[in-house]
Amino acid sequence: MIREICKDKAFLANKAEPATIEDLPVAADLLDTLKHHREGCVGMAANMIGVNKRIIAFDDDGTYMVMLNPEIVKKSGPYDAQEGCLSLVGLRPARRFQSIKVRWQNEKFQERLRTFTGRTAQIIQHEIDHCEGIII
Repeated sequence: MIREICKDKAFLANKAEPATIEDLPVAADLLDTLKHHREGCVGMAANMIGVNKRIIAFDDDGTYMVMLNPEIVKKSGPYDAQEGCLSLVGLRPARRFQSIKVRWQNEKFQERLRTFTGRTAQIIQHEIDHCEGIII
């Protein structure tokens, strides 16, 4: 189901709760909403659709991916970026890393670990910031 985009900064500033198996419908809605906004959006976190759970969805070079309970366990190559967000107006500065190693659970709650670089790494960092209640 396509959900409305949350623009409430007070809500977006809350740290997300861990995702559980009961949250899989939220992950599906997040993916549907991201695909609906694909022209102007490459990633979303669950709080952007009004659900305070640690779930992100993003475009990984043409393939959509969902992560439950993602966390960055290693990062390297810092740089400064300018980013936009569907929940916010305009571009804002952000400190990002060229390479990140992420641990997460897939939709079957199997743990995964993978290194991401470049554009995909930047998208993931933005969405994990959402999970942490960090507003760029």
